[in-house]
Amino acid sequence: MASNNRLDLIVVGSGPGGYVAAARAAQLGLSVACIEKDERLGGVCLNVGCIPSKALLDSSEHYHMAKTRFADHGIQTGRIRLDLGTMMKRKETVVQGLTENVRSLLEGSKVRIIRGTAILKGNDRVAVTTESRNKKPEMLEATSILLATGSLPVTPPDLAFDNNRIISSTEALSLDTVPKHLIIVGGGYIGLELGSVWLRLGAKVTVLEMLPQIAGALDSLAARTLQRILAKQGMIFKLGARVTGAKPSGQQVKVAIETGDKRETLTGDRVLVAVGRKPNTDGLGLDAAGVALNEKTGHIQVDESYQTTAEGIYAIGDLIAGPALAHKASAEGAAVVERLARRPGLVNYDTIPSVIYTFPEVASVGLTEAQARERAIGYCVGTFPFTGTGRARCMGETDGFVKMISDAKTDRVLGVHIIGPRAAEMIGECVLAMEFGASAEDIARTVHGHPTFSEGLQEAASVATHCSIYRGPEKK
Repeated sequence: MASNNRLDLIVVGSGPGGYVAAARAAQLGLSVACIEKDERLGGVCLNVGCIPSKALLDSSEHYHMAKTRFADHGIQTGRIRLDLGTMMKRKETVVQGLTENVRSLLEGSKVRIIRGTAILKGNDRVAVTTESRNKKPEMLEATSILLATGSLPVTPPDLAFDNNRIISSTEALSLDTVPKHLIIVGGGYIGLELGSVWLRLGAKVTVLEMLPQIAGALDSLAARTLQRILAKQGMIFKLGARVTGAKPSGQQVKVAIETGDKRETLTGDRVLVAVGRKPNTDGLGLDAAGVALNEKTGHIQVDESYQTTAEGIYAIGDLIAGPALAHKASAEGAAVVERLARRPGLVNYDTIPSVIYTFPEVASVGLTEAQARERAIGYCVGTFPFTGTGRARCMGETDGFVKMISDAKTDRVLGVHIIGPRAAEMIGECVLAMEFGASAEDIARTVHGHPTFSEGLQEAASVATHCSIYRGPEKK
């Protein structure tokens, strides 16, 4: 039996990676402590990321539908008014409920929860400064230490946050008024989702993206379709636009941009900087503990077991290379502790799904066409528009499609890209299919309920299966 200060595992951070790792380790019989510096458990995802943003996305979608679409269904509502305060309170209630669930999970698993700031003091010791000890550090020892402290918003040199006019996603989730003009720097997942929230609530939204495509990691067809749909909703896009500076002035902020040889200045009342996130490694004492970082990206270097360059210290989630996704961190957290408990722990990075929670949603897993060409894989493509599904027509939501990419020789599914309602839920079937090495024909021959959006997946698979032309890598 481990002593109170000598444990099998110390987890630093209680986000989706940290709390899943702590709970799983306890289930496997390890003695565990989870250290969290913030008052509430759950990390960025539950407190100022995934959960509050989705709560606002759902609320804003209800508001938008009531204003613009209910009449099409014969529903007369009269004058629609926005109560932003109540919407924000609902968001907070959702967040609070889930963070309390995390506490209950850890306490029920006999994980010791410590609120404080952790600093590594070697490969088996952590000093924790807590308020209850009047800032006198408590020294904890463990056989293994897992770092799961997540990430922070990237701050470009010319766009320093002032938490008022120039804001990060954290502040964008708690505005007390709807911006007249919200300028978003960055056309990735975060910018598009938060832009959708405030667009629906009445803001003018302009998205500035330096690349020629929004959501750069997406399949190009899905990205173009998403941009077209969001533009139809009223979102303004300026692609290939480089922001050279932003200057607050009273109740406004002026943003200077360059697009090719053209220079212009945009004026808004809020600027949301959403150009990416960086590993949250400051103050952990990595150097003294011998934990090395990637010099270019700032990520912690780990091996295939997630062990850092310091023996006994591990890292997961946004701290290491790979997509900054909560479910990736959770999978890695479980894999680490299963290996520590001498069980097989594995994460299949080829089948990690990603979702953009705009409306319609965009969900993807596996390879895009461009990636298949880069790997010199001969492939087939099957697409099917939601205009062809009865359920989509019943809902009046026919924008979007399912696109399936399969190996031209084996018919094995390589990737699936969906844009449309329910995409976030539909992608799960595709992830499972790819985990089991399914072919497009397997999905095409699987009977799907009618009428459902998932019939689009079955139809796209059928098209891919009947592909008869070998599409090898493009010749130079």
